[in-house]
Amino acid sequence: MSDTDDRQEQAKLAQLIVSTLSLNLRPSDIDVDAPLFGEGLGLDSIDILEISLAVSQTYGVKLRSDDERNVSIFSSLRALNTHIQQHRVR
Repeated sequence: MSDTDDRQEQAKLAQLIVSTLSLNLRPSDIDVDAPLFGEGLGLDSIDILEISLAVSQTYGVKLRSDDERNVSIFSSLRALNTHIQQHRVR
């Protein structure tokens, strides 16, 4: 995937996160490398469950709450996008 494609996919994912969680910010305000939890975007476990459902419906990628990789998968918008692109149903 080219850098341009990657940025476009990250922008789509940021829009999905903002709309799913009704966040009061623009998708472009999300730093692709900032943590999604805690001090970064400030999401909590309920937010992650909502994002997981939206990702499943949008991309066909199942994100399970008991996946030991969740800390790295949800570490940033870039990491989540990379995981989705590697596992999505096309």
